[in-house]
Amino acid sequence: MTWIVLVFAGLLETFWAIFLKKSEGFTRLPESVLTIVGMIASFYALAWSIRRLPIGVGYAVWTGIGIVGTCLCSCWLEHEPMHWKQVGCIILILIGIVGLKLCGTEHGA
Repeated sequence: MTWIVLVFAGLLETFWAIFLKKSEGFTRLPESVLTIVGMIASFYALAWSIRRLPIGVGYAVWTGIGIVGTCLCSCWLEHEPMHWKQVGCIILILIGIVGLKLCGTEHGA
């Protein structure tokens, strides 16, 4: 359950990052509200998950999911270009996330 919440927190990070761009510097109210709500929910889910995971692992996975998700969504939704070298680096981040999960760092579960 801890890892599911952590993945959800990472997905919420992607959500708020995309809406942060759409808020245009917090000048658009609906997008700004979605950004702030997403941030609060993401931080809460991260805080909940690191009660059972080491902070280094939890934070690395949370930001990794946010990085990968934001990069992919920005390409898809904003039509931002991505070079093949960037794709390779994103794959390395994914390998790191999976590696952290496979290391079995969860305490007591």
